[in-house]
Amino acid sequence: MNNPQEKSVKKQFPVTGLSCASCASNVELKLNNHAGVVQAAVNLASQIATIEYLPSKVKPADLKESIVSIGYDLIIDESARAKEELENLQQKRIKSLRRRTFWSISLSFPLVTISMFFMNMPYANFIMWAIATPIVIWMGRSFFINGWRQLMHRSANMDTLVALSTGIAYLFSVFNTLFPEFWHERGLHAHVYFEAAGVVIALILVGKLLEEGAKANTSSAIKKLIGLQPKTVIKVAADGSTKEFLIATVKVGDIMLIKPGEKIPVDGIVTQGNSYVDESLISGEPVPVIKEPGTVVFAGTINQKGSFHFRAEKVGADTLLSGIIRMVQEAQGSKAPVQKLVDKVALIFVPTVVVISLITLAAWMIFGGENGSVQGVMSMVTVLVIACPCALGLATPTAIMVGIGKGAESNILIKDAEALEQTYKMKALLLDKTGTITEGKPTVEQIEWLSAADKDKNINILFSLEKASEHPLADAIVANLKAVSASLILDDIQSITGKGITAKYKDVRYYAGGSRLMGENKLVVNNELEILAARWEAEARSIVYFADSTKVLAAISVTDPVKKNSAQAIKELKEMGIEVYMVTGDNEKTAAAVAEMTGVNGYKSDMLPSDKADFIKSLQKDGKITGMVGDGINDSQALATADVSIAMGKGSDIAIDAAKMTIISSDLSLIPVAIRLSRNTVKTIRQNLFWAFIYNIIGIPLAAGVLFPINGFLLNPMIAGAAMALSSISVVSNSLRLKWSG
Repeated sequence: MNNPQEKSVKKQFPVTGLSCASCASNVELKLNNHAGVVQAAVNLASQIATIEYLPSKVKPADLKESIVSIGYDLIIDESARAKEELENLQQKRIKSLRRRTFWSISLSFPLVTISMFFMNMPYANFIMWAIATPIVIWMGRSFFINGWRQLMHRSANMDTLVALSTGIAYLFSVFNTLFPEFWHERGLHAHVYFEAAGVVIALILVGKLLEEGAKANTSSAIKKLIGLQPKTVIKVAADGSTKEFLIATVKVGDIMLIKPGEKIPVDGIVTQGNSYVDESLISGEPVPVIKEPGTVVFAGTINQKGSFHFRAEKVGADTLLSGIIRMVQEAQGSKAPVQKLVDKVALIFVPTVVVISLITLAAWMIFGGENGSVQGVMSMVTVLVIACPCALGLATPTAIMVGIGKGAESNILIKDAEALEQTYKMKALLLDKTGTITEGKPTVEQIEWLSAADKDKNINILFSLEKASEHPLADAIVANLKAVSASLILDDIQSITGKGITAKYKDVRYYAGGSRLMGENKLVVNNELEILAARWEAEARSIVYFADSTKVLAAISVTDPVKKNSAQAIKELKEMGIEVYMVTGDNEKTAAAVAEMTGVNGYKSDMLPSDKADFIKSLQKDGKITGMVGDGINDSQALATADVSIAMGKGSDIAIDAAKMTIISSDLSLIPVAIRLSRNTVKTIRQNLFWAFIYNIIGIPLAAGVLFPINGFLLNPMIAGAAMALSSISVVSNSLRLKWSG
């Protein structure tokens, strides 16, 4: 019995050898039944097992041994080299699948051509045998290996049916090629079905290749997130000396030096010095934040122009960045809802078809008369051939392929089936403000001078003063004035942390900063400028004042403008029945103003990455399929939590890699287009699945010979093969209709 006081450990391990839902279920069941395992979940899409276990009861090596015993493998080596080798192995497997698919399709063409038009040519059967053999034995070997593995563990999946149907069709054809007289003596034609075996494998391999593309994990996103953490740090000793160390040696309480432009290695508190730090990783906002003694800094954020010392508070897996990495890892792969349904049906469908084929053989042998056994074998093969789940297997990936292609034409990059299927059911959508609804770049909207004379006299002083400032808003002002101003040499430049900057020019002191700086120096603000500034503040714009030693000479409005098409895109989303919310790390006033301008259903301000994720979870608890649109690293946790994750293409690579869907042109109006595309694609998938099932419901009884007692009709295996191919063609053709849908 497990000790309730013992603390469990939760880890993720890659699993190899998974090919279908039942494989994942087998591994999951084996892990959950293992002593010491609290809970285990196997994600087929990401090929990852998340295992919570008691270290005193079970070791990873024990779990590995258990999984190996059922024909799979658990990779417990957590070193960087092992992870790299696993990634290389996966790439080799995909390359092999791509190569086998290409050759199986290439060889299927002459195979079908001979079977349809040149059956009477000399040695036709032997030629087809020679062509079909590499397709079945080499290109299709994975189906037979996986089918045998399932059989050994008293289970069955789609690989089982593919192996049975193609294997029996192939062996039956080999027998008929070598011993045609066996059938001739009984008054029957010794037909071969090499083309059925070859085409089935070729088409299923195409489906597998499409599935692998859809299941591609986000390991590149994880690599980039990990890359945000520097490999070395500069520690400050008690005597003030500094020395470089590997980041792995950092402990809580260590004092570190951060120079301009460096990434902060761990979470901590500033102890000495001050600077501005780019925290877009955390807040998503473009304006760097002032850091002075007592303020918190986060791993992965980037220091700007100053240097400072800070004390490590959270290291390793405890940092905020590590938390984001874990969140993305846990959500990097998921099962597409419709495909899960197909897998469940397949678990029943496969053994049912096998049983039907055996019943067919038995029924013919008992009630078929003189040639009952012969007709029974042929009918059994016909059932297995016609019931091959090719159409069922292609129903989802072909529609997904066309949908993704159509999306790419519209600058919408869709990474997997889940994004399309979940978007179809989406009821709520969260939009990050900065870079998604807005441009993501602070710009000067207006400079209001006290008088034209003040402008002419002082514009160069304002330009030079802001040029000397380290504040990010100053960069926007400098960019605005660059074309119309010239630099001057200023004296006694003083940067006042968190307030602004001051300097002298020709013995007159000038100031640039916020209202607090003006008030502390008793600088008079003209009534008209004060009213104007109040109006700007009501519109949530940042205000910078410029003053001489007695009065304010100008007020400057700096804003991050809303994209031109944001309001229209949000209106379209609401008309589609979707609730639209804005989430931002910005302040309440800015959020309220942007929300009013764009017409969102609601908004949340002052949000950290975890807050955004929590808000998504609250909507999900209400039963709403929820989407998230973001463009920054800070959005990756929310993107991972959401049912539908959409990144704006001009944002960070991390957000793009973590998301299931990317708007390449960063155009918000493409989100309604993506939703319409998803709805059309899911409708097509459902149509495909409907016809695939109907085909089997009608085809299997016909193949078994249900009409023979009534009108003597018996389906020829060759016709069954053609019907099988036709079912696949109909599914693909229906999927292609997506290209012309609205």
